[in-house]
Amino acid sequence: MNPQIAALIDRIGALEGELDAELAKRRAELRIGIEHGRVAFEEELLRRHRQLRARLLPYVFGAHPLIMLTSPIIYAGIVPFLLLDLFVTVFHAVCFPIYGIAKIKRADYFVFDRHHLAYLNALEKLNCAYCSYANGVIAYAREIAARTEQYWCPIKHARRVIGTHARYALFDDYGNGEGYQQRLEELRKGLIKAE
Repeated sequence: MNPQIAALIDRIGALEGELDAELAKRRAELRIGIEHGRVAFEEELLRRHRQLRARLLPYVFGAHPLIMLTSPIIYAGIVPFLLLDLFVTVFHAVCFPIYGIAKIKRADYFVFDRHHLAYLNALEKLNCAYCSYANGVIAYAREIAARTEQYWCPIKHARRVIGTHARYALFDDYGNGEGYQQRLEELRKGLIKAE
């Protein structure tokens, strides 16, 4: 790999680490803790959060009429998300062992913790669960697709791609025919390791 590209990837990783540290400091400022894998709030903070919660009926009936009319379209999206989840889960379970690709821990992509927020009413919590699931499915599917792409066709595109996955920077350069076969085996071996 090009040394400048490798250095940039390292810098991006370092910046992601710094961002994680800053987000952890912010959680500490908000007095949010995690005990035994569960979110924990101080009792006084919980009391204040409950006072901030919007009452359900005024929340629903106070919504803009177009929001009420379009909400069935949003909720209908659960069907394609469920189908995508089912397909990529089966694909992952069947194909990854055949290709020798390390399995992905599905639970790492699904985070449901907003229901602990006392300032959200029941509908807001449902909406948050829906968004968490939808984004989790997309992230899970993206990682499966990224590992599949790394196995079968780890070549960058000629044009700039918006929103590439984390593995893309490792791929072989477009047009590098001489090094492709060597890089292909190297990238495939990188998938075998437990990640």
